[in-house]
Amino acid sequence: MHQPAVPHLHDQDPEIAGLVEDEARRQYEKLRLIASENYVSPAVLEASGTVLTNKYSEGYAGRRYYEGQQFVDPIETVAIERAKELFGTEHANVQPYSGSPANLAVYMAFLDPGDPVMGLSLPMGGHLTHGWSVSATGKWFRSVRYDVRADTGCVDMDQVRDLALKERPKLIWCGGTAIPRIIDFPAFAEIARETGAVLAADIAHIAGLVAGGAHPSPVGHADVITTTTHKTLRGPRGAMILSTAEHAKAVDKAVFPGLQGGPHDHTTAAIAVALKEASQPDFPAYAHQIVANARALAAALVERGYDLISGGTDNHLTLMDLTNKGIGGKPAAQALDRAGIELNYNAVPFDTRKPFDPSGLRVGTGAITTRGLTERHMPQIAAWMDEVVQAATKQDESVVERVAGEVREMLASYPIPGWTPTP
Repeated sequence: MHQPAVPHLHDQDPEIAGLVEDEARRQYEKLRLIASENYVSPAVLEASGTVLTNKYSEGYAGRRYYEGQQFVDPIETVAIERAKELFGTEHANVQPYSGSPANLAVYMAFLDPGDPVMGLSLPMGGHLTHGWSVSATGKWFRSVRYDVRADTGCVDMDQVRDLALKERPKLIWCGGTAIPRIIDFPAFAEIARETGAVLAADIAHIAGLVAGGAHPSPVGHADVITTTTHKTLRGPRGAMILSTAEHAKAVDKAVFPGLQGGPHDHTTAAIAVALKEASQPDFPAYAHQIVANARALAAALVERGYDLISGGTDNHLTLMDLTNKGIGGKPAAQALDRAGIELNYNAVPFDTRKPFDPSGLRVGTGAITTRGLTERHMPQIAAWMDEVVQAATKQDESVVERVAGEVREMLASYPIPGWTPTP
């Protein structure tokens, strides 16, 4: 049963209602290890589904282009103030629709087309919007890419400095989508100051860890910070831009009217709820448990002979190279999904395989930590993963089916927020 209940959806459109229920059961029955996914609270779900979806609110609080903002303005203001307080920033914009538009707004705020921008290469763990060639950011700006070291799997800060001094980028990105180690914000800030660049920290993956004190904060180092509001922050699918007061006007102007029209007010309300939840005394324990689980899972995988990029993790995710297991990331991920273990195939640094059929897997612990799993469960998860990967090389579906049953049996003791199976 969905919580909050959706009786009108069942009555009006049983086809869609059935698919929603099927997805909820899938989320209930599987170990969700996709690093960018989580479970939101029923309160966040409720806020996301309110009559606020009916409203149009172009502009900012007190400066709207439509009337009837008497209650929307305070909702957005509350979200802004909660974001500023939680992260300790001078300014927050809670209107970006998602992470990529938030990053695009940074370009619009600080750069002109053709300007040089520097970011971590996509195959090394960076994000598409940090200047990769297939992204608008790689087509509209001159992209300079830095890498990780082959021997450590960590960002090569010497290379970052040398490239920055040579290319003089106007914008430097730090952060990405598959970085298993602590991001050295002070080192990036020093390089940005030395070269006169704006430093942007993309903390979409680690925002909840930063808020909970389980990862160092970029505040005080980066000029501007972007983040999604889901992932480890456990909010709705939205985004925020945090900055110093100096850059507030440029950031706001870039978001609206630069890139988008009216904000999604129902999402803004849900962001506000999630930020309140992240400010509660129990959230730091959750954030640190995510990291503890990731480290325990990484250690258990290493014991089983898996090659982990950088040798382990400092945050919520682990990046595995399956080359020594004789299988690509895509067939392994598909077999694991059939076995009730949901993750994603992923390129690894210096990958020799194609992006749509890479060598690696990316594993995250945010969602399973929300369900209440702890370090004691990680060796069993690693054992299941190992069994399925080995079975996939032999095309042994009997093992896959058995593991799926065992996963369902274990997870039955760990409910998910927002849905319970019908008796």
